[in-house]
Amino acid sequence: MIKLLRLKNISWSTPEGVSVLQNLNLTVPDGKLIVITGPNGGGKTTLAKIIAGIYQQNSGSIFLNDTDISGLNITERAKLGISFAFQQPVRFKGITVRRLIELAAGQKLSKNELCDIMSKVGLCAEEYINREVNTTLSGGEIKRIEIATVLARHSVLTVFDEPEAGIDLWSFTNLIKTFEGIRSNLNGSIVIISHQERILRIADEIVVVANGSIKTQGSAEKMMKVLSEDRSIFGRCSKQEALF
Repeated sequence: MIKLLRLKNISWSTPEGVSVLQNLNLTVPDGKLIVITGPNGGGKTTLAKIIAGIYQQNSGSIFLNDTDISGLNITERAKLGISFAFQQPVRFKGITVRRLIELAAGQKLSKNELCDIMSKVGLCAEEYINREVNTTLSGGEIKRIEIATVLARHSVLTVFDEPEAGIDLWSFTNLIKTFEGIRSNLNGSIVIISHQERILRIADEIVVVANGSIKTQGSAEKMMKVLSEDRSIFGRCSKQEALF
């Protein structure tokens, strides 16, 4: 099995000195969809941001295809093919969907090429490419457009931070279909931070992060049984966040 990403003894603390991650080790194989889950405040989002280079670990090493990227920032890692999709996607007043996707692709795209990318996230290019990426788009629409930019970028590793956050049930259902489509034609690897059962079920592997370290991990089939038997893994969460 090819190891695309490897994190070795990663630790991170807040500027105030609060320890968030402690000596965490994680391997993301090539061509796999990994879902990281666990209680709120357990370190999931911090881990995602460290992978992307938004945060710099206090200690430990990160390897992408056996190349040490520990000291690289988010821009440098993006050039190597690591993409990060925010929990709340950024909106860009004055920039059209077409322009945003072309910026991600690094080149001009034909209407057919745009249509191919947009169709993979369940949107019609005709209806969207000339719209601005602003508040006129719903939460579900902006999430899928962000995924379209990721597809256009041809990333080797994409990290999604709670993609289900802030969208309605209809949009969430379509988001799951989008991820299922990506999963069936996966090039590179995907890491998703999520509490949601339907997202967990499409994973190749589930990793539980709690109290700053990996509590347990394994195949989706195995881990769904573990999670159903041990609800305490998720601590206190709202009904919307609850897995079961």
